[in-house]
Amino acid sequence: MLTTLSIPLLFLWISANAQITVTVNDTASHTIPSTLLLQNRAFQMVDVTDQTSALNAWHSLNGAQLTVIEETVPVSSALPNALSVTIPSGAAGQVGIGNEGYFGIKVNSSNAYNASFFYRFPTASSFSGTATVGLQTSTGQILGASNVTLSGSQTDWLQVITTIQPNTTPDSLTNNFTVTVNGGALAGQTINFAMFSLFPPTFKNRPNGMRVDIAETLSAMAPSFFRLPGGNNLGQTVATRWQWNNTVGPLVDRPGRVGDWGYINTDGLGLFEYLTWCEDLNMQAIMAVWSGFALGGTSIAEDDLGPYIQQAIDQINFAVGDPTESDAAALRASLGHPDPFPVAHIEIGNEDFFAADTYTYRWNQFSTTLQATFPNLTFLATSDTFDPVLTPNPAEWDIHVYQTPSWFAENSFIYDGFERNGTHYFEGEYAAISTNANDIFGTPADGRLTFPTMQSSTGEAAFMTGLERNSDIVFAASYAPLLNHVVDSQWTPNLVSFDLNRGDEYLPSTLPDASGTTFWGVVRKTSVVNTIGTASNVTFQLPFLVEGTATLQLLTGAETDSNTPTSPNTVQPQTSTITVDQTFAYNAPGFSVSVLSLTTA
Repeated sequence: MLTTLSIPLLFLWISANAQITVTVNDTASHTIPSTLLLQNRAFQMVDVTDQTSALNAWHSLNGAQLTVIEETVPVSSALPNALSVTIPSGAAGQVGIGNEGYFGIKVNSSNAYNASFFYRFPTASSFSGTATVGLQTSTGQILGASNVTLSGSQTDWLQVITTIQPNTTPDSLTNNFTVTVNGGALAGQTINFAMFSLFPPTFKNRPNGMRVDIAETLSAMAPSFFRLPGGNNLGQTVATRWQWNNTVGPLVDRPGRVGDWGYINTDGLGLFEYLTWCEDLNMQAIMAVWSGFALGGTSIAEDDLGPYIQQAIDQINFAVGDPTESDAAALRASLGHPDPFPVAHIEIGNEDFFAADTYTYRWNQFSTTLQATFPNLTFLATSDTFDPVLTPNPAEWDIHVYQTPSWFAENSFIYDGFERNGTHYFEGEYAAISTNANDIFGTPADGRLTFPTMQSSTGEAAFMTGLERNSDIVFAASYAPLLNHVVDSQWTPNLVSFDLNRGDEYLPSTLPDASGTTFWGVVRKTSVVNTIGTASNVTFQLPFLVEGTATLQLLTGAETDSNTPTSPNTVQPQTSTITVDQTFAYNAPGFSVSVLSLTTA
């Protein structure tokens, strides 16, 4: 389920009545810069001495004996572990293994599921028969199955690929992926398995691709860019840092890693998938490279940065390089994409204000070398703006802020005071996460929000009017985090989808009061002018004639109203038409977001 609270990019927040006149001037405008189902599928990063953890999400069916082993003949150097399945003596009927997936497996009879695994017999036998690959409920009801051939003489690894077509759609998610064999025919024998995979149809049928419903939801937002890899997921330690070359190519060549939030990253979603995703949604990639600092506190010494800078060069070449001049770019071409991906901005690190003392030399070495190697790309610094002073001076900065709703409203003019000196800014992470200014990162009991509310969303909306007003220097902005699974949240609030009503051109107008509670933005998109008003009487004076009716999209609710998984439709946008003229009044409710779309006459 996707829980969304849709907020336009252009808006007005009002919490008190006021009488306001907005005069628009279009003579000084500026351009606005334009599923994996199986858990623990390859036994990556597990400790085989702890079988309870190593067998996470797996269980025995009808007495099969399961052990995760360090394989003497691994399926690849990246995946040293395998699942050893011994069929007990005297077994009968279907015996095998099941995987419960991530918080269950959603099965839909309208989908065909692509399944695969590698297998080998550690000791050759005369067996020749079938295994049944299926989906079934937790009570054993078969939802769909496919038979594949196994051979006891197969002592080297062989991949089996099949398709499962369910014949029913269960209401419950507590379903399992299963592989079973005839226990009588294989009694006393052992089969080793590695790298299981189960995928429903993916967005645009991409291998290792995106879940269709999530992809379509994000596509409907018409995003301009995507920040990768996963924002703040570059690594807690040097050993577990995100390394692009470990995330591309065949799945069996991807070792996985412990991600920044403590769980295993399979890296099935790797650099190639990220970049393809950007291309599929017509997004520009803002791509980060590891900058020599691990969030756990380790910085690489100044004299030892060379290999890490080279790894960054290779990563960028994989994305945009010439296959005739770079091995990394040639690898991209071998994967079916000879042309460069849409990458123009490179982040050097992430939240390097945690290691500002070492970022000075790390930024200097990385940015100097990378800019010389890729003169057509722009590089972002990730420490606090101008603190410390960096050399060379960054052309772009990535700024992160998590605060209260009132902070966002009160700081909607923060960028108006920035010097126009050629430097540009990316509001890479922002969200109103708490109503308690003294304990922003506390618990729900302390004011931490579990889901966005009308109060938090309108506070952010007020802040975003300032981002758009200053879009001559703020080239991009992204709410964070965008998505997570509600069953296992490590950060709140999440699961927010913003409907974008973004113009191509900002139109200067009478400015809001920086210390007030009323905010607006006026933009043009081809022949459409989007103006936003809320909560009190606002009079617009336009410098051009408009048609007599306009479309109004209104999102409004009580201060603490929130969309949640149990009440997903508490706040929904309502669309209607209103009468307008070259000068017109608009009266909008408190705690509301309004988008007025007008057409020039």
